[in-house]
Amino acid sequence: MFSIEASNLVYRFGNGQAVLNNVTLQVPEGSIYGFLGPNGAGKTTTLKLILGLIRKQQGTVKILGEDFSQNRIGILRKVGSLIESPSVYTHLSATDNLKVFQNVYKVSRSRISEVLNITGLGDTRNKKAGQFSLGMKQRLAIAIALLNNPSLLILDEPTNGLDPNGIIEVREMLQQLNRDQGTTILVSSHLLSEIDKMATHIGLIHQGAMLFEGTMNELRAKKTRTSSVIYRTNNTEKVAGIFSGKGIPFEKNKESVKIPFQQKEITAQLTRDLVLENIDVYEVAIEADDLETIFMQTITG
Repeated sequence: MFSIEASNLVYRFGNGQAVLNNVTLQVPEGSIYGFLGPNGAGKTTTLKLILGLIRKQQGTVKILGEDFSQNRIGILRKVGSLIESPSVYTHLSATDNLKVFQNVYKVSRSRISEVLNITGLGDTRNKKAGQFSLGMKQRLAIAIALLNNPSLLILDEPTNGLDPNGIIEVREMLQQLNRDQGTTILVSSHLLSEIDKMATHIGLIHQGAMLFEGTMNELRAKKTRTSSVIYRTNNTEKVAGIFSGKGIPFEKNKESVKIPFQQKEITAQLTRDLVLENIDVYEVAIEADDLETIFMQTITG
């Protein structure tokens, strides 16, 4: 089952310029779906269309198994979202901001303390939001999104304004929500390394068109170039000479020599050959492409 099924979404500006071109997106239930693309690729527009924040021009959207156009209010009661910049009342405290939405969602008052603690704002619950840093406002917006204990959480760049420690905390929070409560999470981000550590599924969008959708393993299997083997030894010059004599292409710097990975048996034999040449082998490491490399390969064709 899919928590989100968006099919053939098309959106154009008034001048006819296409922002989205037949975008189809499927978010599996229980997944953490990383939605990636360069600035201007159409990520935020897609999320706004899914949530009904802008009028859909073409295509269909189903959320939690229901047609969004037929049951918008009922569906949104089960969804939490943060789109673009956080919208909070700066003259109110964190607690009072949440009370406003608590009355809208009709949830228990105790839920306010729960989401403040989940987002790390428990100690600043009485501080006015106008005194918050951008990162703290971002946390408060996430707390608001979690207030109704949603089955589906849609977050647009949720780590904007957070320091490295805050980014890690948000990542761990989302993973815990997914793991312990089964919350499906759709998160857009430009921080590819964070998506790489967190997401179970990936959608890549570029110039308004989906280039890939699937699991992380499927993306790597489809796009990863040949991995490399890195040898760190006490004599890179001699190692490079040996590889050159064997006709093996290599890259060399002061600390290591890198060659294309072929088979594990060949790696083992080459390591033995180096030892027999009285070379001290400190480390043999496999270097696979990270998500950033795969992403760039995908959008450049």
